[in-house]
Amino acid sequence: MTKARLSAITWSLSAAAVSALLTGCSGSVSVGNSDPKLSADKLATTVSEKLAATTGQPKPDVTCPDGLVGKVGNTTRCTLTANDGSTLGVTVKVSSVDGSKINFDIKADDTASPAAN
Repeated sequence: MTKARLSAITWSLSAAAVSALLTGCSGSVSVGNSDPKLSADKLATTVSEKLAATTGQPKPDVTCPDGLVGKVGNTTRCTLTANDGSTLGVTVKVSSVDGSKINFDIKADDTASPAAN
């Protein structure tokens, strides 16, 4: 699994700077039913926690418009918003499912979108 490079960044940096330093990380979540699905809110929280743990920085603002169904290969897109208002796309891809546990990889885009004026 891909791991993010540990670095001394802060989320006050632009999303472009975060993208340059963050190559990806992985996570897993157990859900309590036979057709595992992670809600959009829980996914956003988990992605934020994993990014913070990987970089050693405070949890970034992450939003995910859709949940994640626990089927290998399924993907969804989330958005990381930096303190300066710039945004960075984040792809979450299911790498494996073990019963009710969804394992996934997290990868930030290479390029950020600037803050709206």
